Amino acid sequence: MTTAPPTARTGAQPRDRDTADVSGSRSYYGRPILKEPTWLVPDVPGYLFLGGMAGASASLAALADLEGRPELAARGRYAAAGGALASVGLLIHDLGRPERFLHMLRVIKPTSPLSVGTWILGPFTALSCAAAASDATGIWRPAGRLAGLAAGLLGPAMSTYTAALLTDTAVPAWHEARAELPFVFAGSALTSGAGAALLLNPPERAAPARRLALIGAGLELGATRLVTRRLGLVGEPYRTGRPGRLLRTAEVLTAGAAGLLAVAGRRRWAAAAAGAALLAAGACTRFGVFEAGRVSARDPKYVVAPQRARLAARAEAARREADGAAPGAAGAPAGPG
Repeated sequence: MTTAPPTARTGAQPRDRDTADVSGSRSYYGRPILKEPTWLVPDVPGYLFLGGMAGASASLAALADLEGRPELAARGRYAAAGGALASVGLLIHDLGRPERFLHMLRVIKPTSPLSVGTWILGPFTALSCAAAASDATGIWRPAGRLAGLAAGLLGPAMSTYTAALLTDTAVPAWHEARAELPFVFAGSALTSGAGAALLLNPPERAAPARRLALIGAGLELGATRLVTRRLGLVGEPYRTGRPGRLLRTAEVLTAGAAGLLAVAGRRRWAAAAAGAALLAAGACTRFGVFEAGRVSARDPKYVVAPQRARLAARAEAARREADGAAPGAAGAPAGPG
């Protein structure tokens, strides 16, 4: 049997060979416990950002269409189609070969977030491109409108399915945030879609986008704060280092844009500045969440600490159950007096 390597100073063996040093070491006897995600940067974070923006843009365009706002609807469809195509392009570049994306469409597994996500991304991209092409050319307008409305229905799923992809992994910062991350991505998508609309439309036509931006800002800021506070140690990557800086930048940009829209949203310069800030904030959020996951995968303390906490909680629950059963057993009558 191979023994663990001696420590550098004393030559003594580690006292507990079955657990990692969680005091701050970034290795597990020289190796990480989890394999760090090998997804390419900026391909995958960009795919997360652009897909969310596209989904929200399609939903905003569908609402604008139903409200009789054709200009806002058309430009929303352009943003949705452009974002979806760019998102697919980044995903294919990360996969390495285009046919790998097509192979993912061969079957659908309802229990697999990756399979379901592929079947959201593919139809959404086709529908949003068809709607945008119809608006741009004037050809088959009724069919184009139906395609745009269908893309709008898929918009919420398009905006949030990537959160399910991340939280379905073993990466601690993603998996432990499975309750909040979909809301972070939903809020970020709403603000990004609204930001694109604010840049592409004059203020007098962008009232729905301003409302959407304020709703998304509240959702994103609240959910992000909840992640950083509830996760404790596992949430540390969201607060420190490069991921922490990205998420703080996103928070400042989002809050600043919301304030600017509330005060001077009807002015062209304010709407454009807020739109650019919201798009930048959306990118910072997606890149920050992605980087936080990579950081947590490198350091074993983010893997071991939650495991120990769960084991301790189970042991405490078992002890309390045993303590609760003991008095009843001890106090049972021995027999008739």
